[in-house]
Amino acid sequence: MIALLASIQAVLALLLASRLIGGRSRRAAEAPKVDGLDTPGLTIVVACLNEAARIGPCLEGLIGQGKPVTEILIIDSGSTDGTRDLIAAAAERDPRIRLITDPPLPGGWVGKAWALQHGMSLATNPWVLGMDADTQAEPGCAAAVLAAALRERFDVVSFAPRFAGQSDAERWLQPALLVTLIYRSGAVGDPSVTPDHVIANGQCFLAKRSTILQYGGYEPVKDSFAEDVSLVRHLARRGVRVGFLDGARLYRVRSYRDVGQMWREWGRSLDLKDATTRWRQVRDTLFVVLTQGAQWPAAVALALGWSSIPAGPARTLLGASTAALLAIRWLLLVALRPSYEERGVTWWLSPFADPLAAVRLVVSSVRRPTRWRTRSYLVAGGRS
Repeated sequence: MIALLASIQAVLALLLASRLIGGRSRRAAEAPKVDGLDTPGLTIVVACLNEAARIGPCLEGLIGQGKPVTEILIIDSGSTDGTRDLIAAAAERDPRIRLITDPPLPGGWVGKAWALQHGMSLATNPWVLGMDADTQAEPGCAAAVLAAALRERFDVVSFAPRFAGQSDAERWLQPALLVTLIYRSGAVGDPSVTPDHVIANGQCFLAKRSTILQYGGYEPVKDSFAEDVSLVRHLARRGVRVGFLDGARLYRVRSYRDVGQMWREWGRSLDLKDATTRWRQVRDTLFVVLTQGAQWPAAVALALGWSSIPAGPARTLLGASTAALLAIRWLLLVALRPSYEERGVTWWLSPFADPLAAVRLVVSSVRRPTRWRTRSYLVAGGRS
């Protein structure tokens, strides 16, 4: 039995190392750029619904963007909390801003995908940058993301953020949840990742408009609660050049008001069930449970029972492979440091939240969301 456990642990450690080794060639975080003087025009699209508590910094960041941004379309889905008043006030300061109400939500669509589809149809520039209402772009963000796409010859590229404004509890839980994505998808920006494992971030999502429309816009992923990942995987399977780069110097994000909302709302899409096959989801979830979620309990059990395990190669291999999995986890935390504006003690202790993150992933994998933000969705045929 010990030999079997040791062999399983060793295989898991090798598989995890092989998934993450591509991170050695990861590009440095993109830097903000002076106005893009010789680049194509760019449209920014923001989908929102009842975002009065968060959209202020987003609007300030958008107003601060220079060339190549020529229009900023805020697609509102009928906010009733004062969001529209804030957008209207920003439009008076910056004529590029247009407040647009999207048509009624059709059956089978998730609201954000529908709003982005409408915004893509109205954009007049060859490039469209989707940003979420909870983001705050640094000056030069838009010029930098377009320059990166042109430099790397990407048709679609999204950018990882810098997380800001988190509470101590959020800084303990959120990195553990984030790592479940990395364990499943591999190192951020690794060009060798297969289409079924490519990752994306809709908070800062740049796309060539003609490419998106050529492949059906957002309609192929209309019922996805993870429309960003679903869309890039849909496109990657069709040979479109997609990418994922580090945008920690370009924008910051405060996604949730507290750790409870983070647990509920991010957890609903954390499993990426809309973006992958059922078999791959089961396999990836099991991989996270064994490599991330179970390692601290396993290490404690191993330490307590070490003297009772017969000495020999199996015990040595079991101890070494367990230590390797824990070491990989801590090294990954160190690598994530630039992605957090504040860290502190709880952030450094976040690996101890790994069992909880694995539980959240499992729960999310077996449940289909029926609510997102302030909207409810009917569940039919396993999709909403």
